[in-house]
Amino acid sequence: MLNAICELVRCFTGVQGHWLGSEPEPVQRIYFVNHTSHFDCMVLLSVLPRSIRKSVRPAGAADYWLKTPMRRWFSQKIVHFIPIERLKPTRRNNPIRALVNALDAGSSLILFPEGTRNDSEILQNFKSGLYHLCKQRPQIELIPTFINNANRILPKGECIPVPVLCTVTFGEPLYFKVEESRDEFLERAKQAMERCAQNVIS
Repeated sequence: MLNAICELVRCFTGVQGHWLGSEPEPVQRIYFVNHTSHFDCMVLLSVLPRSIRKSVRPAGAADYWLKTPMRRWFSQKIVHFIPIERLKPTRRNNPIRALVNALDAGSSLILFPEGTRNDSEILQNFKSGLYHLCKQRPQIELIPTFINNANRILPKGECIPVPVLCTVTFGEPLYFKVEESRDEFLERAKQAMERCAQNVIS
C-alpha cells in the first residue's frame, strides 16, 4: 500500500527528486531533512526508488502519530514510523535507543533535526539527537535533504492537502567525525542542508 500512496503523492504534487553529489543507491543511510509539514515524509518517500523506499523508516513524534486510531494505523502499518517520545523521555523510552535498534536491524532513517515544524525559510538550530545517534553509529552515511514547498501542500493546522509543485534536493554524503564536538557536528550538518536549499531546482 505504501507504494500506491507514494504514486498518488507523485501525481498529486508533481514532486521531483534532485540528487546533487549523491545517488539513489541501496546503501544504509540517515536522511536528515528540514521539517515544514506533516506531509514531509510522504513527499520524500515518494521520490525514492521502490527498492530503497521499502527499507526506509521515518522517525516521528509519538504524541502526534499515535494520538488517534487513524494516525496510529497509518504510522505503524503503512509507513512504519519509529515513534519518538519527546514529551517525557526516560531511559526506558530513550529515542536514541529506538533509532539505533532500527539501524542495527538494517533500516535507513528519515530524521528531522530541527525537532518541530518550521514555517520560516531560515533553518532552526538542530537538536542534539542527530549527534548522539551518529556518535553511536558513525559508519552510517548521512544525506542532507531539503524539501521545498511541502508546507504549502499541507500547511500547519490543516488536514486536507492541496496540489502544489515541490522538490526534494539530496546533497553530498557526510560522515560523523570523532574529533568533532556536538556543536561543530550539528553546524556542519546544518550548513550541508543549507547548501541543498540554495541549490533547489524549481
